[in-house]
This record gives sequence, structure tokens and C-alpha cells, in this order.
Amino acid sequence: MALLEDDLSSSQALVIDPNPTSRSILVSQLRDFGMGNVVQTARLVDARRQLEFRKFDVVLCELHFPQESMTGQDLLDDLRRNQLLPFSTVFIMVTGEATYAKVAEAAESALDGYLLKPHRATQLGERLRQARIRKLSLQDIFTAIEADDFETAAKLCLQRFESRGKFWLYAARVGAELLLRTGHYDQAQKLYQAVVDAKTLPWAKLGVARSLLDEGQTAKAVSTLENLICEDPNYADAYDVMGRAQFEQGKFDAALSTYQMASSLTPSSISRMQNLGLMSYYSGHRIEAEKILDRTTRMGLDSKMFDCQTLVLLAFVRLETADHKGLQRCRDDFVRLIERNPDSSRHQRLFGIVVALQLIEQSQYAQVLQVVRELCSHVKDPEFDFESASNLLALLAQLAVKAIQLAEVDPVVNSLGLRFAGTRALSELLAGSAALYPPYPERIRNAHSQILKLAENAMSMSMKGDPKAAVVDLLEHGSQTLSGKLIETAYLVLHRYADKIADVHELTEQVHDLRKRYSTHITRANLGEQKRQAGGLTLRTGGKPTKVAA
Repeated sequence: MALLEDDLSSSQALVIDPNPTSRSILVSQLRDFGMGNVVQTARLVDARRQLEFRKFDVVLCELHFPQESMTGQDLLDDLRRNQLLPFSTVFIMVTGEATYAKVAEAAESALDGYLLKPHRATQLGERLRQARIRKLSLQDIFTAIEADDFETAAKLCLQRFESRGKFWLYAARVGAELLLRTGHYDQAQKLYQAVVDAKTLPWAKLGVARSLLDEGQTAKAVSTLENLICEDPNYADAYDVMGRAQFEQGKFDAALSTYQMASSLTPSSISRMQNLGLMSYYSGHRIEAEKILDRTTRMGLDSKMFDCQTLVLLAFVRLETADHKGLQRCRDDFVRLIERNPDSSRHQRLFGIVVALQLIEQSQYAQVLQVVRELCSHVKDPEFDFESASNLLALLAQLAVKAIQLAEVDPVVNSLGLRFAGTRALSELLAGSAALYPPYPERIRNAHSQILKLAENAMSMSMKGDPKAAVVDLLEHGSQTLSGKLIETAYLVLHRYADKIADVHELTEQVHDLRKRYSTHITRANLGEQKRQAGGLTLRTGGKPTKVAA
């Protein structure tokens, strides 16, 4: 009787190989093993499309594609970083070259096995069997993840790690990722460090850095990353996390250099090219940004990895360079995106910005002013987010340089600064959005200084022994400005001194109401839509997003 791990009758496989003979052999071998359905493709671009829109149980992918700029490793890297490979999929790299080191390096990025050509059917069968045994052995963990029961999944991972049970190292990696995703940064850091102590691995060291960064210990995170990059200069994920750290510190030029390195290591990665383009734009390198954003669009428009904010910034640059045809292409491309995502409110919102830019280019200022007034009327809405603020500021700057200003614009710019410029990185990102008209960046930076001063005054009250006065003051100004910085500071003070504050329950309700309504717990600056964090392990599920611990 066939064992469960040997039964492939209901499974689907994808074979990706440019060589028709090799591809035919792999397909034939899989069918001989009893694989239910086998799909084959010769090109990575076709494979990516298949993997984005279909689920496969097994993927066999050649490493080297002579006629393409990408490699099989590039494809794996993009799929892994963008959560397009579920846990249940077995991914095996196949290579016709004796590049063991290259494939072994890929093994640390969620690869289930490798196979050197020429190979025997028994070798492929053994690789598949071992990979499926691991999947089945960890099934209770994966089942909990699919059910969004992350607490149970993390506990199961920790139990396996501590008992050194079967596949304990992989379980440790999954468990640490779960702890990171649920906001248990300290526990995740300890688990990653335990893996480093037990068996030094680059992904574990990177996990330590990610945990430190999420916990706010940026300097320690940077130091860990510097050591890791020195040990392995080709570890692209380390550059991703380093760029994120530098970005959050407001060191945009340093982050730009780091993102350039990450992109050069994986030139066909849509996400990394996108990050580089957005970073170039916000750093003021608009000409270079236009080239990168355009290439990203041409390469990735049809991919799920593509973020539509790329098109918005590309449209801004093309308006500045008076590229009429290029601006029209941005609009046409956005129409295609909306056709594929008709229910996305974000797509509709960002498309409105592109339409407004085209109206400016056509000198239809009366219609533009209507759009701007409508946007300005929503700056204090709970749904008005940081991305909306940066795009509105960029739009106002475009009008200002054309000597078209509304009476209510200055108060709006002040409101945006007070609400969103809570950190240096956020402040500089907003300032970069409005860089075309210098008075606006100045207002944003002044607002940032005001918020810091209010936070410092409140903390001074707390240090002097009156934490309740500090919380009340922070809540008063937080309610007025909707500043995430002030609201989150009130939450931290309240949490720390709860036993010393009278009326703590009433104040707690006010803080939680503001945090929930205005999502102020999201204090990090991001480039475009939030993606999976670099260096992590895919935790894709079909359910709700991972909850963040309060």
C-alpha cells in the first residue's frame, strides 16, 4: 500500500525548463510517479504568471535560462519575498551545471531541494519524497497557520525546536517568523539567537537584525547587519533589511545606495527595482527615478508584485518633464490595473491622482481645483493615510509652482505635517513629496518639531512624577492633531505607569479608541504598499492578515 507521502494522484506540478528534452524527461518522470496533473513552461515570465494565479503542489525549476536575464533563483527570490509560494508547495531547483554553491545558497531561501543534471528518476523521486515527508511532519503547524491560529502555530514550533524534534531547524524559522508577525519581537529575537548559537545560519542572523529593528533598537540592528554583510556580501536580503533600517532613520542617501546594491544582486526582482525607484524619487533623483520606475512598470505591470504607487510617482515625474505621451501611458496602464482590480478602493484613489496630474498638464485648472478641494476636505478622516498625505502634498506642490494656490492650502499642509510627521523618516518623506515647492517642506519640518516638543513636554511631566498629567496632555494634543506620535506616546506612558494613574480605565479607553480609529500603531514609513519583510519566510494563508500584538 502506498504511503501518504508517495500518493501524488491528486497533486499538481509545474515544470520550468528552457530545454525541451530536459523538460520532457522531467514531465515524464513526474507522470510515472503518479502525479495527477503536470503543467510545463519554457520561460520564467510564463512560470511567474502561472505561480501567481494557480496553486501547485510541486515546482521543478531549472536554475539557468540562457535567453533570459533572470535565473531560476531570481524567480524563487521574488516568489518567496512576495508570499506567492504557500507552505504546502515543494520547490526543487534543477541545474545542468555543477553550481552546488549557488544552489546551496538558494536552499536557505525556502528551497526544498536541488537536483543536478543528468539525474536518475530514483533521485528525483527521493527528493520529492523527503520534501513531502517534511511537509507532512509539520502539518499541524501549517494547519494552525492556515486557520490564522498563529499563537498555537508558534507554540508548536517552539516545542519542536526545544525538543530537537524532526525538522526542528525549519520549525524554529517558522516559529520566529510567526513571533515577528504577531509583534513578539523579543521572543523572536531570542529564538533566532538560539538558532545562531545552535547552528550559525545567515537567515537566523538576519532574523536577529529584523527583531532588533522591529523592537526599535536600530543601532544594534545596523551593527548586526554590517557584520552579516561583511561575512556574506552577496546576501541580498541583508541589504533589503539594511535599506529599511537606513530608511527608517531618515538616511535616504544611504538607503538609496543599499537598495542599489540589492537590486544589482538580483536585477530581475520587481520588488527590489520598485523600492529603488521609489527611494530615488523621494531622495530627489527624479531623472534616475523615471528610468527605474518606467522599467519596473514595463517589467512588472502584469505581476501581483507590482505596486500601483509606482505609476503615481512615474506620472509626477512625467508631468515635471512635460512628457505628454508618457503621462498618457501612465493613465492607460492604470486603467488596465483597475480592470483587473475593480473593487480596490486604493487603486481608484491613486488613479484619481494620475487623472489630476493629466488635468494639470492640459491646463484644466478649474477641474483640478475641484479635485484638490475634495481631497483637502478628507485630511482628518480616519481612512486618510500616509500615502494619501504624501500624494496630496506632491499635488499641492505642482499647483503652487504654477502660482495656483487655494486659501485653505497652508492650514492643510500644517495639518498633514502635524498628523503624519511623527518621526524624522516620516517628516523627510513628506518633505520629499513636496520638494518642488520649498515652503511646504519647511512647514512639514516645523510641524515635526512641534510634535517632538509636545512629546518631550509630556515626558518631562511623567519624569517629574505626574504620568496622568502627561497622558491627559498627550491625549488633548493627540486628539487635536491626530498625531500618531503623540497618541502612541500616550499609550506607552499609560502602559508603563498604569498602577500610578487614577482613572486609568477611562484614559485607556480614550487611547485605544484613538489608536484603533486612526491606526496610529503603524508608525513606520514604507515605500508603496506594505510587502513581506525581507529575509523572512513566506507565511501566506488564504485568510485574514496577521494580527499585531497590542
